[in-house]
Amino acid sequence: MTVGVRLDEAAWGLLHQALEVYQHDARAVGRLRRQIARLEEPLRIAVVGPWRAGKSTVLNALMGEEVAPVEGADGAFTWYEDGASPGATAYPVGQPAQELAVVKSATGMRVDLGWRAGVVRDIVVRWPTRALRQVTLVDTPALGPVDEQGHAPVLDRVLADADAVLFLTRDGRDSDLRVLESGRDSAVGQAAPVNVIMVLSRADEVGGGRIDGLLTARQLARRQHRDPRVGALAVTVVACSGAVGLAGRLLSESDFAALATLAGVPRGELEPHLLSADRFVRGDLPVRLDPEVRAGLLDRLGLFGIRLATTLVRGGFDTRVAMSAELIRRSGLTELRESMTRCFVDRRDALKARSALVAVESLVRAEPVRGSEELVGAIEQILAGAHEFRELRLLVALRNARLGFDAELAAEAQRLVGGDGVSLAARLGVEHGATAQRLWETAADAQWRWRDRAEDPLLPLTQRRGAEVVVRSCEGMLAELAAGGR
Repeated sequence: MTVGVRLDEAAWGLLHQALEVYQHDARAVGRLRRQIARLEEPLRIAVVGPWRAGKSTVLNALMGEEVAPVEGADGAFTWYEDGASPGATAYPVGQPAQELAVVKSATGMRVDLGWRAGVVRDIVVRWPTRALRQVTLVDTPALGPVDEQGHAPVLDRVLADADAVLFLTRDGRDSDLRVLESGRDSAVGQAAPVNVIMVLSRADEVGGGRIDGLLTARQLARRQHRDPRVGALAVTVVACSGAVGLAGRLLSESDFAALATLAGVPRGELEPHLLSADRFVRGDLPVRLDPEVRAGLLDRLGLFGIRLATTLVRGGFDTRVAMSAELIRRSGLTELRESMTRCFVDRRDALKARSALVAVESLVRAEPVRGSEELVGAIEQILAGAHEFRELRLLVALRNARLGFDAELAAEAQRLVGGDGVSLAARLGVEHGATAQRLWETAADAQWRWRDRAEDPLLPLTQRRGAEVVVRSCEGMLAELAAGGR
């Protein structure tokens, strides 16, 4: 909720101020102009994680089609963006861009480099899909451990080139958190740690592959969410099985028919055949199912997905549509997409402005020149005064229970500053389509109550400052309504 100078306008002004300071440095000018152009581009979300974290699977699940990974693209950043028709372009280091062959399949497409002409830094894949209308998704090389200087090279580039991050980890282990912490050594990173969602990926493997593994993974995500160390690094934590979610999105009638056939076998007879991939594909099942069909099910769902799907059929999900929807829901994919919308897409202007601040700060630190001190001061002023960042910092503090608000007050504060969505109705907790009069009365009432808290001398200073942020958000809503907004 903008109050005073808009954050995106402040970022635009900072970039042009930096252009004046670095006007005689062609390379710096080029970087700054590219950053200005990014303010008008779709939000860039990078999918990041260590080896075998399931990045490409989660990316495919988000798009609902099999388009990743690009074969032979180890070490390259692969950018997936919306396009009128499928296509792909490789950008080798020191060589001209090269168009790549795209092979369509029943469930997506396949891109193969097909040549080895030097090191490829970036590959841009164009794919027409609704999932890429507002965002560009970036598949990244596997993260390694931090180096002797305390940096992770892949993460350093991600933080420079992307606006937001899906950080995939199996269980939020200490080594993964150290990698994330290595990216917080800047003033912007410390003041606005609001561009990361932590994803407990491969959630189907939690609990040794038991049928309740996804539930266990969600419980683990809630515990991680309450951890102050995690709260300082990520805006939320979501458990998601990309494999189950993708299987749900791509489930065919023939796949469902095969799963329904398996579900007809009594559980006690089927389970021994689901103990290993070899037993399932090569063993003598109690029902007729060709080995090729079994191998296809195993490839698309895995053993856990087959166990889950057959259980769901027995539980009444007896059509392909019902099965597909339930697999997607249980996988955590729906929650992940909603979190991306709430934390990233709805706040894209703030996140792109944050990227602009990161770019200018990085330039000033690497190449200080006459006038760069004024840029540092401007960055500090924006960080201190931008209400969008204040809201996001308050959300982090509320999740970590650092302010001491009781549960009801904390929930209301979270809602009013946009933690449940940034529309006026979502912030005010009223039905979508509520009248302007209803919105005005609800916002004015909230403003009055939270101003009382902000001015109460008996409350701790941290609570009064938190209440001041909520009051400013209410003022912004009233200003928007006065200007005719809904």
